[in-house]
Parts: sequence; structure tokens; C-alpha cells
Amino acid sequence: MSARSRIARGVAGALVVVALSSGCSSYINYDYGKEFDPRKHEYVIGPADGLTINVWQNGDLSTQAIVRPDGTITMPLVGDLKVAGKTPSQVRDEIKTAITQYVKAEAAIVTVAVTAVNSYRFTVTGNVTNPGSFQSQYYVSIAEALAMAGGPSRFADTSSIEVIRVGRDGKLRRIPVNFDDIETRKRPEANVILVAGDTIFVP
Repeated sequence: MSARSRIARGVAGALVVVALSSGCSSYINYDYGKEFDPRKHEYVIGPADGLTINVWQNGDLSTQAIVRPDGTITMPLVGDLKVAGKTPSQVRDEIKTAITQYVKAEAAIVTVAVTAVNSYRFTVTGNVTNPGSFQSQYYVSIAEALAMAGGPSRFADTSSIEVIRVGRDGKLRRIPVNFDDIETRKRPEANVILVAGDTIFVP
């Protein structure tokens, strides 16, 4: 089963429902639909992920590798390849190009599979029971992340939660969230799916 399938199955499972304290209800005028949903896109490889690369009828070029902290792997004959921040399809195409000096282009059938998802990490900080950094094999929503952190403390203002995210343009953004909108299902779309590197701040 592919990494994307495993993640999708995990998210499709039961949503963690926790009784969380919520602050005063206030409407947040924010279009959550514009946020990137990683479930709808090909998985993006990151450090510590495990990869299996197969080159058809060329066992000497096939390999298994763990992505190093600098985002690279080493492939036989090819050398170091930068794979972090790329999809398996992008890595596959780069490998096909790189091995043409060893394999005829028409015979360069390459598959790249993510066999271990270890780079999906996020942070929950502020007024929660167990703040810290968390890692998951599956995509996690705001509600699930808060549950993993033990839920908001009794001092938390859950009407003013922020998801701090580095956008695809490289700029830091803040996504405002009133947890009451999620808990009462007034705005289920506010329960956005986290992307790797997100930080949830509970004031």
C-alpha cells in the first residue's frame, strides 16, 4: 500500500472526539477552503522517510534508502540525489534521466515508493496539557492534533487558536481558528488538515 493510501485510510478512520474546553464563540471570517489539503495531492518526501527504488531488470541500480537530514539519498552509480520536498513521481523522473548513461531510455522503467512515513511532524504549543512536537504516520486534523496534546488547558482561549504555517510561497502565515466552530460542527471546514511543519498555538 502506498504512503498516500495509508495516510488517507488513517484520516478516513474515526475522528478523535474529545471534550475540550472552548472560549466564547465568535465568528471568524476566513476562507478555510483555500488551504492546502495534503490528502488531495501526491505525498511530498521529507527527511527520515524510507524509499524503495526499483529499476526494472537492473538490480544493481535498485536500492532502499532513508532520506538523510539534508534531504538527500545515495543511489548506486548515480550518487547523491536531493529528494526532500519532491514527490515520488518527480524523483522517479529525475532518476530516469540520471541513469540514461547506464540504461537505454526506453528500458529505464523506474518506480519510487515511500515505504516509511517519518517526516510528517507538527507542533502544538501554548495552553494545552502536553505541548510538544508530534509525529504521525497519517494526516492529522486540528482536532486530532489537540487531542494528541491532551486537549486545551482550563486557561485556554480556544476561540483564538492559530495554525502557523509556512506557505508554498515560503511566507509565514497564520490561520485563525475558533475551536467551538469545530466542536459544535458549525464550521467543520475549520478543522483543517495539518501539513508537515505546522504549529498550533493555543493562547
